[in-house]
Amino acid sequence: MIRGYVSQGLFGRDLLGSIVVFLVALPLCMGIAIASGMPPAAGLITGIVGGVVVGAIAGSPLQVSGPAAGLAVLVFELVREYGVAALGPVVLLAGLIQVLAGLGRVGVWFRMVSPAVVAGMLSGIGILIVASQLHVLMDAIPKARGLENFAALPGATMDAISGEGGSMAALAVGVVTMAIMLGWDKLRPQSLRFVPGALLAVVVVTATVQWFGVGVKKVDVPSNLFAAVSLPTWDSLAALSQPSLLVAALTFALIASAETLLSAAAVDRMHNGARTQYDRELTAQGVGNVLCGMLGALPMTGVIVRSAANVQAGSATRMATILHGGWLLVFAMLLPWLMRMTPIACLAGILVYTGIKMVNIRQINSLAAYGRGTALIYLVTTLAIVATDLLTGVLIGFAMSLLRLAVQSSRLQVDLGKHDEPGTVLLQLDGSATFLKVPALARTLERVPPNTRLMLEVDRLNHVDQACLELLADWGRNAPTRGCELVVDWNALHRRVEGLRKAA
Repeated sequence: MIRGYVSQGLFGRDLLGSIVVFLVALPLCMGIAIASGMPPAAGLITGIVGGVVVGAIAGSPLQVSGPAAGLAVLVFELVREYGVAALGPVVLLAGLIQVLAGLGRVGVWFRMVSPAVVAGMLSGIGILIVASQLHVLMDAIPKARGLENFAALPGATMDAISGEGGSMAALAVGVVTMAIMLGWDKLRPQSLRFVPGALLAVVVVTATVQWFGVGVKKVDVPSNLFAAVSLPTWDSLAALSQPSLLVAALTFALIASAETLLSAAAVDRMHNGARTQYDRELTAQGVGNVLCGMLGALPMTGVIVRSAANVQAGSATRMATILHGGWLLVFAMLLPWLMRMTPIACLAGILVYTGIKMVNIRQINSLAAYGRGTALIYLVTTLAIVATDLLTGVLIGFAMSLLRLAVQSSRLQVDLGKHDEPGTVLLQLDGSATFLKVPALARTLERVPPNTRLMLEVDRLNHVDQACLELLADWGRNAPTRGCELVVDWNALHRRVEGLRKAA
């Protein structure tokens, strides 16, 4: 079996792919950890678990798992409010929820989330990352909320310029990092397309900072990676009885699962190999998060940037994902001194660049092709996340999606037409008569002239709810006072309700 694997050239493809993904993942694992308010080692441990463990059992062979920018905001808020000790138990519980969801075969249901909500979620996360990392870019400390970060940015900039806080040297490091990444994306030769811009920026900027001895904050990585492992205590596990931490675990599980499975669907569109087994992928992510929670590391998801790099590098099997985790382990164990040379502002520059790319305004046009309401859901979700928090923003977007669906499914055309019999008017209802259409139906009934016989036609009526039934019944009872009469087959009208009830 191994001989066949090697003879087909699959090992060579996976080996190259693993190196490419490793080079993309290394700076992101450390940068996302710092953005989450955690030490860089916590991100490296999650990347290793995501590669070696989850890669071996995942339902999406070419998807790469690890710390994600999408959860950095949640982790930052959790650590700020409850401390680092609360992170491990919350991630562990979130992983157990994912395992149960996967074993319960509900993985495919996470795809029910509207693409507009997911796009808005990613854009909102991108804005929050930019807002916080602009402070880190100047070696300053970010605030807790997105709007607070934007409001404090002018003051932080003035402090950096005056030397009272922050550092203009760090700002220069971050700006140069972003400039290198942008230039590499635009001018990269085809022969070097496998070299990630983030890695190139880290190497060039770190070497320059070391050569000139620029005084900026550096990454703090322990000499022994195992020293960063923080096992949960009984007290921290007991703290999960707090409703707020239970909600946090559920939030982690929902957001991580939705991001993972939507990323897996996107990866499937990039290649012609094995398709994703969604329940297995969800279970594998749960196992990974249980391990990360036990080790005190960051939560993980399937991440589209590293997964896309894996596919574009020509990887053929899950071996590429497993090997990339192995490279992270070897590098973190043998070369920690090299990582300690990396300026924090350099990693912040990478995340600012990544965050800006997550805010893809051009999506509005593509979403608007499915209706202006879809584009509105995207914008509202994005703004709600920035103004409140990630969970609230996603719930608002989801509620808007349901409201739009309700409005669309309750379309009703109400027409008053002439009838062959003198003094008779025909009322035609086409669609679904729900409470949302009571005002329109009431206005139409008010236009019926006195001394008129109103015949209601329900052949094209799909459904009628209680609100519309009562409106018609009330009008029929009061009709004689105006010399009017309502003619309707009440049995046929009620069958519209009974038919829907039976279908449900």
